[in-house]
Amino acid sequence: YGDLNHLVCAAMSGITTCLRFPGQLNSDLRKLAVNLIPFPRLHFFMIGFAPLTSRGSQQYRALTVPELTQQQFDAKNMMCAADPRHGRYLTAACMFRGRMSTKEVDEQMLNVQNKNSSYFVEWIPNNIKASVCDIPPKGLKMSTTFIGNST
Repeated sequence: YGDLNHLVCAAMSGITTCLRFPGQLNSDLRKLAVNLIPFPRLHFFMIGFAPLTSRGSQQYRALTVPELTQQQFDAKNMMCAADPRHGRYLTAACMFRGRMSTKEVDEQMLNVQNKNSSYFVEWIPNNIKASVCDIPPKGLKMSTTFIGNST
């Protein structure tokens, strides 16, 4: 269970990054919930984490922001057995960690939203929020944690 515990810890650490380190988005869990839940009965969260690599090989793989962004929306990187391509995202929050440009992250988020517009509801504008924390997780140069509110 060591690897499973490590994966759960990495995802939870990414979700609570905004509580422990300075960042631009979601300074507390209440604000995070307000941004993610448009209506009280619509709260079906899917958690994702990227990069998903074995603990021993993490330090040898250098990733870019576009690769991280692509991986975090991939069904293989979700912590649940649901395929997000069979539903639609109401909202999403992406917490990036490591040294990267905020401008590049924002461009990638806009790119994802434009390319995959059929996977997002059209009645909630600007429904993807992204934040960047300069402090990477232990053993990685950069990572991202994804929380999607899906149907």
